[in-house]
Amino acid sequence: MTQAPTSLIDRAGLDRARVTTILTHGLDGADDGELFLEYRQSEALLFDNHRLKQATYDTVQGFGLRAVKDEAVGYAHASDVSEAAIRRAADAVRAVKGGYSGCYAEAPPRSNVRLYADDNPLDAPGFEAKVKLLQEIDAYARARDPRVRQVSVSLGASWQVVEILRADGETYRDIRPLVRVNISVVAGDGTRQETGSHGYGGREGYERFIESGAWRTAADDAVRQALVNLQSISAPAGEMDVVLGPGWPGVMLHEAVGHGLEGDFNRKATSAFAGLMGQKVAGKGVTVVDDGTIAARRGSLSIDDEGMPTNKTVLIEDGILVGYMQDRQNARLMNMKPTGNGRRESYAHVPMPRMTNTYMLAGARDPAEILASVKNGIYAVNFGGGQVDITSGKYVFQCTEAYRIENGKVGAPLKGAMLIGNGPTDLHRVSMVGNDLSLDAGIGTCGKNGQGVPVGVGQPTLRMDRITVGGTG
Repeated sequence: MTQAPTSLIDRAGLDRARVTTILTHGLDGADDGELFLEYRQSEALLFDNHRLKQATYDTVQGFGLRAVKDEAVGYAHASDVSEAAIRRAADAVRAVKGGYSGCYAEAPPRSNVRLYADDNPLDAPGFEAKVKLLQEIDAYARARDPRVRQVSVSLGASWQVVEILRADGETYRDIRPLVRVNISVVAGDGTRQETGSHGYGGREGYERFIESGAWRTAADDAVRQALVNLQSISAPAGEMDVVLGPGWPGVMLHEAVGHGLEGDFNRKATSAFAGLMGQKVAGKGVTVVDDGTIAARRGSLSIDDEGMPTNKTVLIEDGILVGYMQDRQNARLMNMKPTGNGRRESYAHVPMPRMTNTYMLAGARDPAEILASVKNGIYAVNFGGGQVDITSGKYVFQCTEAYRIENGKVGAPLKGAMLIGNGPTDLHRVSMVGNDLSLDAGIGTCGKNGQGVPVGVGQPTLRMDRITVGGTG
């Protein structure tokens, strides 16, 4: 079994006192900053068209050194974790000082919470067992229905160790496992072909995810989606009421609303929510939180990438804007408290305010009641890609599984349905909130400024009134 390094500084053969001295020199006069060290192992296996098409294994390590001075940031990084490289980085980041002499910020508070053990998910099962599992899943999915023409199955895992050293001598460390399984299916009937997929994962070992009940359920759902889409008809277009299903449809909330509640966009007044703190920004009963403390969830961390403990941060409470997601720099510049949302993709990237697990809390309505209330609309169960403009809040989302609703009854599946609107505006159009809050299955990756990080989303069933639907019919 791979053992977690007791310290990445010790692992690199560095003298901690000498490194701290170099760091103190580099951050002299800075408001904040840190030395971020990372060690990561990752693997990916892809089984497609009856054979193993890809098997990769990678190990990366490196450091990033950041100096924060007012709004300026100096950053240097390298894969060479040596005293000489760290010294060069310290000299480089001092260049942003420009005569400014700040007061180095207090260290992040300590947390007794440790969400993950040292176990490395890459250790078990072995490579041959993983390949055999992929073959089993492939065969099972193909046997579910004769219309299944193609199956693609992937396994992926990573094991990340981070250590954060500050100029005041404080050190923070975290272990972060991550696993994901994905099954995609193509089903055909004559010349028509449609797809279905189901992915799931979380921050733990493979054991729970490769248990036969888990992957059979995922394969069944992927096949079901493909077969449903084979029966789909052209989606209508126009303004109508929309019911969003629970769980993964929360990705629309994440994109259309969540990014607009990150501190940097609001400090720079480029968010549609800028200047609205304390004001009504959503319908009554709408409460949105970001929670990085839920064990085993894809977006959860013991500490963020600045050493801050993650939190459950209320963003919108009963329709009122009450909070933003903050890293240390933007929180200081906005005279607010950091919320443990400072995240980075790797040692080669600067941290910024990012979501963890963002979701809407449950309401009181029964989902069946919500569906029955709609005379003419659509029921959006699953989403694919989407586009959002943070400044305006405008969005476009593609539905990968949706159904017609007529007179309160769920009818034919739809093909080509798109939801078009404005996040801040459409929050006011939420008229019914279900009692069936569900988080996604553990597949989300969020992009921002060229960086991707694992995230979670979720919501209960929602009714949104008068949403523009783009269709093909």
